[in-house]
Amino acid sequence: MLRKIPTCRSRSSPFGAPLCLRFADPCDSDNDGVSGRAAITAALGTNQPQICRFNWKGIASSIGDQIAYALNRDVGVTTSRFPILDVASAPSPVEVSDSELDHLVHYNGSLGVNARRRLPDADAAAGAQLFSQMGCAACHVSHMTTGLSQPWAEVRSPTIRPFTDLLLHDMGAGLADNMAVAGSGASASEWRTTPLWGVGISAGIDGREGYLHDGRAATTEEAILWYGGEAETAKQAFRTSPAADRVKLIAFLRSL
Repeated sequence: MLRKIPTCRSRSSPFGAPLCLRFADPCDSDNDGVSGRAAITAALGTNQPQICRFNWKGIASSIGDQIAYALNRDVGVTTSRFPILDVASAPSPVEVSDSELDHLVHYNGSLGVNARRRLPDADAAAGAQLFSQMGCAACHVSHMTTGLSQPWAEVRSPTIRPFTDLLLHDMGAGLADNMAVAGSGASASEWRTTPLWGVGISAGIDGREGYLHDGRAATTEEAILWYGGEAETAKQAFRTSPAADRVKLIAFLRSL
């Protein structure tokens, strides 16, 4: 079962703490209205408690668990980690071997990130400052350094800029959903902060834009206006800002 961290931790956690916990503040000890928490669950195969960083609700602790979950629930393919199909009660023969799953993990884990665009754009540069001033960076943390425990040397210890804290946040009743899954301790309105890197090329992937967990927002502006809960203050800062500032903030997001 997924468990909540039992004690309050502030954003001043030691540098040696697990990556997510450096930003966790479940009791909002700094009174900024943001109280993200890490999701903890037992890793598939080992049953050891791990911080969950994947999936909309933060239910998967590793790339392998996330891929195995998606193969099972989205495609109907079994692995040793998920041998029982979504509508079944008994295990089925394993269709993707552990070796094949390892190859999928290595491929996905070593994918590069698209470079930012329009860096000389003055609006995007100004928007980066507004992103912080409006409070967006409280959850969409601009950068972090990966740890030394990564299985591949090329992804150990680089500074990355995913614009997420990888934590669960209560986003309000407007974004609540019934995406309850076995082992998930996330409430209906709690969501893992979505990374923003690559968001600027969303429209070029399939010719349309669709944001939030169910694609309900047709634009980035609309996505922001759906925010509530811990993001209510940042949403209102965006909503009530001058039109020119909103344009600059969107220009910054499109540069990511």
